[in-house]
Amino acid sequence: MTAVYKVDIESRLPRPLFLVPVVAGFPSPADDYIENQLDLNRHLIKHPAATFFVRVKGDSMINAGIHSGDILIVDRSLEAADKKVVIAIIDGELTVKRIRVKGREIHLLPENPDYAPTLIQGEMNFAVWGVVTTVIHAL
Repeated sequence: MTAVYKVDIESRLPRPLFLVPVVAGFPSPADDYIENQLDLNRHLIKHPAATFFVRVKGDSMINAGIHSGDILIVDRSLEAADKKVVIAIIDGELTVKRIRVKGREIHLLPENPDYAPTLIQGEMNFAVWGVVTTVIHAL
């Protein structure tokens, strides 16, 4: 992680939301029917006081679609259930990984075979900081 940003819940920027979905295969004729206004803050952020943005550094989650430079939306009010992608703190360092709970064991799994899973052990200073809800990256 390179940075953590707090949500500005006062900002609003509604943008047009088109009624007709975009076809990812054969193109359809241009349809310019606007369904409604879409405010990404209201659409992507369910708990503003508990939501933060973090910027990713590194490629350990590349197979989960999380790339270096991406911005993650993190909700600290959500429970870190098994198989969720979380922001964890290990010995003072923030990291993004998939959490895996097996009985009493907690593993943090990278989504890149070049990196090893981390088994959380008693001497580690470990906490789940929040649950990743959305990945924002440029094409």
